[in-house]
Amino acid sequence: MSASVLPTLNACLNATAAVAILTGVLAIRRRRVAVHRAAMLTAFAVSTAFLVSYLVYHYQAGSKRFEGPGWLRVVYLAILLTHTVLAVAIVPLVVTTLYRALTRQFARHVPLARWTFPLWLYVSVTGVVVYWMLYHE
Repeated sequence: MSASVLPTLNACLNATAAVAILTGVLAIRRRRVAVHRAAMLTAFAVSTAFLVSYLVYHYQAGSKRFEGPGWLRVVYLAILLTHTVLAVAIVPLVVTTLYRALTRQFARHVPLARWTFPLWLYVSVTGVVVYWMLYHE
């Protein structure tokens, strides 16, 4: 597989993760625990696949510079900065939240999940936005 297809694959993985995260949250609000569990495990698996693909791409191809106009570059950099910082922070949050759920530590899982959910969703959605701005602007 050529590295040139990986940015599109990565965007698709991020979008899939966002849908799975939203599905999981809606399911648990409706007390559909099995659907919630399946959706969140799917989001975790897809996000893990994204991370592997992202690292492979950047190892093989390096970085792509944003080529849009100056005012849009400011918007792009603001989104990229928040996305990058939160992408680093979300990894231990997701792993800890998932661990607490799988070990049935629900009293500790729920408060952390309330933070993990919006941050993970933001990272997934802004990953797609960054892709779009880089490759389709």
